[in-house]
Amino acid sequence: MKRVLIIVVIAAAVLYAADFLSLRFGIPARNAVGSVTVHTFYSVKLKNGKTEFDYAGDHDVGCTNSLLPQYGMKPCWYAVRHTEEQIKIDSGSPNNPHLF
Repeated sequence: MKRVLIIVVIAAAVLYAADFLSLRFGIPARNAVGSVTVHTFYSVKLKNGKTEFDYAGDHDVGCTNSLLPQYGMKPCWYAVRHTEEQIKIDSGSPNNPHLF
């Protein structure tokens, strides 16, 4: 069991290093960084218990053309599939006497 765990950890480290080196040196030839347009919505929970959705606009998000997250950015294949961003805002509970 210990050997299997060590082999899996080493294989994961080799995969991450190979992905990083491929992105860093452009093998195969490609742009290292791309961008995806993300649609942003505010999800506002009102005091009466209902939720209101407000459109906040679009913005471009940087992504890497790699298999795994690199340089602090998501991979483009993942970012393309998740183009909606929801920001949750809670206006507080009317039954909570300790709001102020």
